[in-house]
Amino acid sequence: MRKAFLLLVLTPLAALAETAYITDNLRLGLHQAADTSDRAFQTLESGQELEIISRNRNYANVRLPDGVEGYVKAAYLVSEKPAKLIVAETQATVETLQAELGELKAAFAAPAATIERLEQQLTASQTEASQSVARISELTTELGDYRDRQDQYKYSLPFTWVGGAMLVCLLAGFLGGLWWVDMRSRRRHGGIRIY
Repeated sequence: MRKAFLLLVLTPLAALAETAYITDNLRLGLHQAADTSDRAFQTLESGQELEIISRNRNYANVRLPDGVEGYVKAAYLVSEKPAKLIVAETQATVETLQAELGELKAAFAAPAATIERLEQQLTASQTEASQSVARISELTTELGDYRDRQDQYKYSLPFTWVGGAMLVCLLAGFLGGLWWVDMRSRRRHGGIRIY
């Protein structure tokens, strides 16, 4: 029971705890005295590049890029770049690459639009081509049907033509018959028409 009570009382306190990190920002004093017992005349930030002139176990005589010389504690000197410099260089590289990427996107915006337009035209042309192939197939089938019909009726005439020709022949025969009967009647009766 006591443990449960303690657990209930301490739980809110654990929830109030916050997360923190140790800083990697180091400030190192540059001194005139070899044992760094005097007051620092310049403060060096973490990641400062410098040249080691001489070094012993505890202290190092160093020269800054601007030519200023002094002493620092040797324990804080490392041969590899600290994380702060690596992060700064990486961020600079990322910013440069993002700028280049933006320029490349801008440079390729027009060709990308042209490519997209051409792809749309290609799609439309392919659709038209497939529709044309289907239409050609239909027309080929119709042509085959017409040729079959033509072969079937090769030696026959259309009914209207035959009917028309028969009517013309019948009319010509009737008129020809009237003329012949009229001519024979006139010959028999001495040129007088008798009906």
